[in-house]
Amino acid sequence: MTIRHHVSEELLYEYAAGRLGETWSVAIATHLALCPECRMRERLFDSVGGNILDASAPATMAHGSLDACMALIEANGSQEPAHSQRTTETPARPVFPEPLRGYAGGDLDTVPWSKVGGGVRQKIISAGTDATASCRLLYITPGQAVPEHGHRGLELTLVLAGSFSDGDATFARGDLEIADEEVEHTPIAGMDGPCICLAVTDAPLRFKSWLPRLAQRFIKI
Repeated sequence: MTIRHHVSEELLYEYAAGRLGETWSVAIATHLALCPECRMRERLFDSVGGNILDASAPATMAHGSLDACMALIEANGSQEPAHSQRTTETPARPVFPEPLRGYAGGDLDTVPWSKVGGGVRQKIISAGTDATASCRLLYITPGQAVPEHGHRGLELTLVLAGSFSDGDATFARGDLEIADEEVEHTPIAGMDGPCICLAVTDAPLRFKSWLPRLAQRFIKI
């Protein structure tokens, strides 16, 4: 597996610093589980942050800070956030690496898909309490084009199986496409099997044709 499309420096830095919301972190952590190159880059950011902390002057903590911190940890239970789950793929080679498999409730064969239309299905995933972004799995039949659309914000699309083309670029397993307000496109699933993607957005898409716009409120995309 050769990954050609990686997470940006800006997003990777924010992830390493723990400043991304949980929904975004699920997408980045899943990409890292598939991409040795980006795992190495993320470890470099981690080491830089650790060196900065080591060189910083000690700060006085408020009375009761430790007790408050331990209470928060206990209240949140034992589940680790996506940022801390840097597990690589298991030998069984599941389609969904961790941490995605934990959020999806299993692997690809357990997903209860809902029809979106035009050969596309989806499963909305609940990823923490981050209300600023939505997370969904997409199943796109071979050769199917996603309706032409633009963006009102940021969209991350990570390929988990199959592939899709977007203009001159092809995205396969592990590849991450980053789209923003300047991007208008019509991704097309490859003919090598269904394209299974993880998509995270922070705003509704801007569809060109009226039918997707009409259905948008019902499919929440």
